[in-house]
Amino acid sequence: MLEDMIHIALPKGRMQKSVFELLNHAGIDIRTGARNYRPVLSLPWLEAKILKPQNIIEMLHVGSRDIGFAGADWVAELNAELVELLDTGQDPVSLVAAAPVELLEEGKLPKAKLVVASEYQRLTQNWIVERGLDARFVRTYGATEVFPPEDADCIVDNTATGATLRSNGLEIVDELMRSSTRLYANPRVLESPEKREKIEHLVMVVKSVLEARQRVMLEVNVTNSLLEGLVKILPCMREPTISQLHGEQGYSVKAAVPRKKLASVIPQIKALGGTDIVVTRLEQIVP
Repeated sequence: MLEDMIHIALPKGRMQKSVFELLNHAGIDIRTGARNYRPVLSLPWLEAKILKPQNIIEMLHVGSRDIGFAGADWVAELNAELVELLDTGQDPVSLVAAAPVELLEEGKLPKAKLVVASEYQRLTQNWIVERGLDARFVRTYGATEVFPPEDADCIVDNTATGATLRSNGLEIVDELMRSSTRLYANPRVLESPEKREKIEHLVMVVKSVLEARQRVMLEVNVTNSLLEGLVKILPCMREPTISQLHGEQGYSVKAAVPRKKLASVIPQIKALGGTDIVVTRLEQIVP
């Protein structure tokens, strides 16, 4: 029924590729044309629209969209009353203050009257007050990094690596917050049991992809006498799956282990007598 539809906002711009890939890996097909801002999703109860991240936050806040993907930095900037459903960890950035190297005194901003430029008006003005700076705020509309030194002494901007800041002769002097792409909801939509159930299902399948990206399936063979020693060192989710090999010559052990621990775990497995180690990528994990 139309009233049970979930209206989801998908981001336009740099976030779009990673969000679309995440949904695709969760088994949600997205069909869209080159200039189609209303893609069709394979879940029949999801009605989608592509918007700029800042607009997504505003539409969620007023309630014309139920859920949507956006950056935590703009949610904080717009002071929107939203419920965070999921942090994807994708497109991570830091919101930082940066200034020309030649302006700094021992790596810090000088105690002088400053001009601070940024797209983030609320967060920047709060930061100025918190740091006790004598500063005037100037609003920018993109390309904030080019303002110093002629038009601003300091800027507040988001950065993934700091490379753009460094290429413009700027040095980071403070970090205001860290941000990433997250899934948000208008609080009122969660008051509907039918809509809340659908949203929770969506969060579950998306989260299963994020969990799978952190783990791999590790399989190893081991003799009867060495089984317990090997099982003890496996960093699995709960308990490993163990099955007997043909001819009762040992066991096959399977476990979903954290990808980042492979480099230390595999040598330990070999040292404890494990053989025929196979590592495969996982697509989804639902605990």
